[in-house]
Amino acid sequence: MGLSPPLTSPTARSPPATGGTAAPVPDGIGFPVASGPGAVDALQIVPITDATVTVAGAVVIVALIALSAFFSSSEIAMFSLAKHRVDSMVEDGIPGSKTVSQLKNNPHRLLITILVGNNIVNIAMSSIATAIVGIYFDPGTAVLASTFGITTLVLLFGESAPKSYAVENTESWALRIARPLKYSEYVLLPLVVVFDRLTRIINRVTGGRSAIETSYITRDEIQDLIQTGEREGVIEEDEREMLDRIFRFNQTIAKEVMTPRLDMTAVPKDATIDEAIETCVQSDHERVPVYDGNLDNIIGIVTIRDLVRERNYGEGDMVLTDLVQPTLHVPESKNVDELLTEIQDNRLRMVIVIDEFGTTEGLVTLEDMVEEIVGDILEDDEEESFERINDRETLVRGEVNIDEVNEVLGLDLPEGEEFETLAGFVFNRAGRLVEEGERIAYEGITIRIEQVDNTRILKARIVQPEEPDAEADAADAGATEPDDGTPAPESASEPVE
Repeated sequence: MGLSPPLTSPTARSPPATGGTAAPVPDGIGFPVASGPGAVDALQIVPITDATVTVAGAVVIVALIALSAFFSSSEIAMFSLAKHRVDSMVEDGIPGSKTVSQLKNNPHRLLITILVGNNIVNIAMSSIATAIVGIYFDPGTAVLASTFGITTLVLLFGESAPKSYAVENTESWALRIARPLKYSEYVLLPLVVVFDRLTRIINRVTGGRSAIETSYITRDEIQDLIQTGEREGVIEEDEREMLDRIFRFNQTIAKEVMTPRLDMTAVPKDATIDEAIETCVQSDHERVPVYDGNLDNIIGIVTIRDLVRERNYGEGDMVLTDLVQPTLHVPESKNVDELLTEIQDNRLRMVIVIDEFGTTEGLVTLEDMVEEIVGDILEDDEEESFERINDRETLVRGEVNIDEVNEVLGLDLPEGEEFETLAGFVFNRAGRLVEEGERIAYEGITIRIEQVDNTRILKARIVQPEEPDAEADAADAGATEPDDGTPAPESASEPVE
């Protein structure tokens, strides 16, 4: 019996190599592994070691820090840029301004996008850092090291430095990051929508505000900033006073700024043009009201310009009523902010103020409105409202508003519904008409009536009390005894006026 032929290996049965193609090489288990110049050997791949993981993680962390800086600086730049400035840049056609405008048109979504992106980046940094440090240290040490390390990096390079740069270069940086921020909004859109809904739900539960990007500054805070600016020397005293008057403007009513009825100059409707001109010249007014019968029935306003033009260039057949211009009758409780708008819309320079019964109380001119903001505009023969006599005494005109008296003199005189002026305060305290030389006392303040015209108080002298510190020092000085123990001599009492 003959022996069977020996088994041939797979390699022996494979065809010989031809040309430049390498023949398959056994892998030791019976399967061929490709080799040769054009093939990739698995053994030639960079091995995954602790060092390679550390390097790759460090590179990723650096990239994430850059993204953190991007989002942090974007928040400062976008929300520090005023809307009117953005509109101006769009009108000028500055590149990138339209994208900035689109982002700021939906500030809530913009803020959510920035917050979501920044938090994802920071959390990812912390996680990667913990995994890398965990290779070399125990878990507890790894957590502590990564926490403090990432916190330091984020504060320095992800928050402080980029935000400082964005503050100094708000406009240019906003234009530069607008387009990448827009792309980030598209990428993070699903997360932004989810967190937007969650934020609104939580705000409804907690009673918070949904518009988290809205400024929370108030009028009182702005006024505090103005006072601080004056103390620091940034704002001058007259500038501070003007700003304070602006803030009070919308809280002022027509009764507080009007020229009272007793000071009004008017002409009857049956007066001649020459008589009306003479009235304007003698009263030094450019325009005067025209009444029918009495001041409670004012039909309009006449200006000296129209009167002179008619007298010199007219045909002589017109009467005073033909030159009368209509005006408004407003209640004394009318807010002057609204009144100013109404005057501007109707192109008026003078309106009539009436009380609840329709009786004429006075008139308000455009000059009166302006004086509420810029202060008194004095004419040649007009006296100032306040005249300082010394540190404690001041002459004040009777028609000055109580609020102005308190502001200028630093007092706290009350303002009642029955009166608005210093004269009204005196009449209210006295309960009757007063005469020259009478005194009214209120919480240490003495008001002496200096000048009266019939029933009107023209001027009053306000005497403020001495400073408490000065009084205390004087009392201490009077009670001090000599150092030798002998009692101080009694001082003679002086008569008090």
